[in-house]
Amino acid sequence: MRSMAGRMNDRKPRSKTPTRAPRHEPGLPTPQQILDLIANAEGEVGKREIAKAFGLKGHEKIQLKAVLKDMANEGLIDGKRTAYHRMGGVPKVTVLRVIEIEDGQPIAIPDKWEPDEPIAPPRLRVIEPRGPKKGPAMKGVGALKPGDRILARTEEVGGEGTGKGWLAHPMKKMPNAAEQVMGIVELDGTGKGWLAPVDKRERHAQPISDLGGAEEGQLVMAEPAGRSPKSGVRVTAVLGDPLAPRSFSLIAIAKHGIPHVFTGEVLDDAQDAAREPLSHDRREDLTHLPIVAIDPADARDHDDAIWAEPDGQGGWRALVAIADVSFYVRPGSPLDREARKRGNSVYFPDRVVPMLPEVLSADVCSLKAGAPRAAIACHMNIAADGRITDWRFTRAIVRIAEVIPYEEAQARVDEERAEPHLLHLWDAWKALAAARLRRDPLELDIPERRVMLDDKGRIASIAMRERLDAHRVVEDFMIAANVAAAKALEAKVQPVVYRIHEPPSREKLLALRDYLATFERKLALGQVITPGLFNRMLKDVADETEKALIMESVLRSQTQAYYGPKNAGHFGLALGSYAHFTSPIRRYSDLLVHRALVDGYGLEQPAPQGDMPETSGLAPRDRADLARICDAISGTERRAMEAERETIDRYVAAWLSTRVGEVFDCRITGVQRFGLFATIIGLGGDGLVPVSVLGDERFFHDEKAQALEGERTGTRFCIGDIIRLRLAEANALTGALKFEPEDSDGRIETRGAPPPSGGPGMKRRGAHLVGKRGRPANIRHQGRKR
Repeated sequence: MRSMAGRMNDRKPRSKTPTRAPRHEPGLPTPQQILDLIANAEGEVGKREIAKAFGLKGHEKIQLKAVLKDMANEGLIDGKRTAYHRMGGVPKVTVLRVIEIEDGQPIAIPDKWEPDEPIAPPRLRVIEPRGPKKGPAMKGVGALKPGDRILARTEEVGGEGTGKGWLAHPMKKMPNAAEQVMGIVELDGTGKGWLAPVDKRERHAQPISDLGGAEEGQLVMAEPAGRSPKSGVRVTAVLGDPLAPRSFSLIAIAKHGIPHVFTGEVLDDAQDAAREPLSHDRREDLTHLPIVAIDPADARDHDDAIWAEPDGQGGWRALVAIADVSFYVRPGSPLDREARKRGNSVYFPDRVVPMLPEVLSADVCSLKAGAPRAAIACHMNIAADGRITDWRFTRAIVRIAEVIPYEEAQARVDEERAEPHLLHLWDAWKALAAARLRRDPLELDIPERRVMLDDKGRIASIAMRERLDAHRVVEDFMIAANVAAAKALEAKVQPVVYRIHEPPSREKLLALRDYLATFERKLALGQVITPGLFNRMLKDVADETEKALIMESVLRSQTQAYYGPKNAGHFGLALGSYAHFTSPIRRYSDLLVHRALVDGYGLEQPAPQGDMPETSGLAPRDRADLARICDAISGTERRAMEAERETIDRYVAAWLSTRVGEVFDCRITGVQRFGLFATIIGLGGDGLVPVSVLGDERFFHDEKAQALEGERTGTRFCIGDIIRLRLAEANALTGALKFEPEDSDGRIETRGAPPPSGGPGMKRRGAHLVGKRGRPANIRHQGRKR
């Protein structure tokens, strides 16, 4: 078997400096002596170095060859006569390639691994230097990511009884041998190939030096053809028609490096787990309760179900049943490692990339109607005023009475044909809603786009999801259970994976204050900033356009939620303690909360048959490393959100590509020096209005007011303004839209009297604009006046 050190000799001349190995007493060495020599030598150790170290001559060298062969057959060493190392070992300094990020820590393997036998390469945990520990070669280098190559010093850690592993200490970052890029093949007039980007942030095509059999218009993967950008790229894989049904999600998966293929080991582990019998031992039997799951009509899995009934004292007994994923996915198992790497499921219009294999996520763990299912039940007492006065958690067996789409549940209640158990849920929710109103969480109306596909994967319709009371019913029950889980773990002194949403930073509040001042509204920063403060601010705004403006600015002032083991509260929900408990099928954070509840409430059951790990609670390593795990799953969540949003943008652009030239009512959502960003009202397609089409005058960017203002006419374009725009371009591959003014008659329609003539600096809307190349523009505003 060929060692790393041996292969390195193929690429560079062998050093003339002899290996410095300790001298030993003459005589044929034992296998352990040979291993000790290999471990302690400062250079490469081959048969010649071993013979020299032990003073072997003649026939003893022949005997040494036989000993080395036996050691290789026993798996003690690998390599050939040029150099040996301990089986699974790596050189003390070598080039590694990062293959994944596990709990926030890079995992690497030798960059070149071609053993004579099919042995998996060793996995090394990369210890990234921080602060002053960073050497000159690593300064300025950001966090390592999959695909990065590093020159590293390696060390083996652990010992007998403790397990062994490898650590790598980066010395410098190496240039990537081949960074894969995705794009569309385009041919120019000379037949030369160009790779057009599929990322709308990329504006330039790259020359293709080798088409690799790809044809014009095909979606391909490519890699740099040389070190210089002028070398262009060469095609490494042809992915097919980029506009074919279900291609847009594949673009996002490839671009963001989302793991989407389960290994055979993980699938086998899932099948084994799915076959485990659902024992009633130590499980509460709740199959008699009419528990219902209320979900989207197109839901692919069902994590949660709810039930409530009056308690006879003006309150309610309530139950939130959540799939008991922790029973099937045990810490440290192949399933667990894969779920942690994925962090969460990713949902696209045409597919889901699940955190768990479908045999679990869509079948055994999913709370299907009429089938007995393992659940962790949150029992709650809801007082008449909506306070949660008591809670407990049990492992249970449930049988869901019905899975009801949101629209159907709402129709039954509205049309007074709902069953008693559904009416009880609505009544209990009214109490929870009253408590929510007193708590006064942040209320921002943020519409969600829904892409509907036909059975061939083509777009059938795109619209905003309707917000129903049925959505609020489920949402408030889930929030109550999440709060109960966090507080229960705190009371049990168990680790908590909190869902944290911190208050807006002072920097963002200062920007918001300056923006509100343009509306002659004040934001006093000396007071305690609460969600209710923003709610009252929005409630006081009568003009709907102005309210949309302020709502947009308040949304931009908010921080991004994340996971962490140290509680910092949830600002948006106005809650002191909050955890995610209700979706363990699709979120690893919830699975960790379930495991902590298993420990805290003593819910462990006898280990299932087979090779599944004994515990379904938190592993000791996870308890000690919770902060790192939280950082990792916060990152996978951000990755999923970006991939989902980009895919929706591509579907919307594809939907609109047949409507180029049509005029739409749009709202300005962003203002930059180079133009405006606008969104089609009721559809959500986002696009750019270049400043060059706004007229033949110069426009100034008012950063504080987030506006563009014409130097001559004083015409202002502000965030939140509603304007009529013509769709000029719709690129389905990048998801980018481009707009231009509505008409070419040189007029701007106004809602008031015709604008008087005037000179530069006029603040009235309605001044004449002439577009690029003398082309007149007509933009009708429905926004506020200065």
